[in-house]
Parts: sequence; structure tokens; C-alpha cells
Amino acid sequence: MQTLRPFVAVPLMAFIALSTPALAQQRHVVDPATIAGAVDQHVVKQDADRAAIRQALSRPEVQTVAKQMGVDLGRANAAVSTLAGAELERTANAARQVNDALTGGASTVVISTTTIIIVLLVIVLLIVALK
Repeated sequence: MQTLRPFVAVPLMAFIALSTPALAQQRHVVDPATIAGAVDQHVVKQDADRAAIRQALSRPEVQTVAKQMGVDLGRANAAVSTLAGAELERTANAARQVNDALTGGASTVVISTTTIIIVLLVIVLLIVALK
């Protein structure tokens, strides 16, 4: 039996050593590059949303309305970085509507009721995010 042990043990150890790397290979359902691309795309969208909100907050018309309401735009700008998810998306959509309504460089912009409501919505959402 002693002479048979090395003949069995050596091939068994070789089989175990060779099978370990094969078992260590991980197969992913989704390619890691695809996941990384999706995360990058999400981050880019969030950055674009925050940029749109900051652009709306920097407009003189919005600053005038905020000043009349007593809203601190410094705190509102700081709150933009804390927004996330649906709250960020809603605020960014409202900010884009404000930006679209006020673009063109016209010096005599007539602010419609809808635009004022959108500006107030952006400000209210930012105030809620601050709390």
C-alpha cells in the first residue's frame, strides 16, 4: 500500500492544482465594461442636470425672483450638488424650461406666468433639498 500511495497522490495533487484556475474564472451575466459604461453615462447625465440647474440659478431673472422671495441663492447653489434621483431630474427639467424660455439674449424678456411658476418650482425644490 505504501508504494501505491505516491502513484495516486501525485496525479491527484496535479489534478487539483490544474483544476483550481479553471474554477476561479468568473463568468458575468453582464460584461463589466458594459456596467462601467452605464455608470459613466449616468454620471454624465447627472452632471448635465446639475449644470442646467446652476445655469438657471445664474440667470438675472431667476436671481431677481429669488431676491424678492428672500431665497439665499448661495445655499440653493450648494444644494444642487446634493440633489439625486427623481428630485434631480424634475428640478433639471424645470431649469431647462426656464433656460429655454429665457435664451436668445433678448433684453426685453416678458416673463410669462408659466415661466414664473417654473422658476418658483425650481426654487421650492431646492429649498426642500436643503432641509
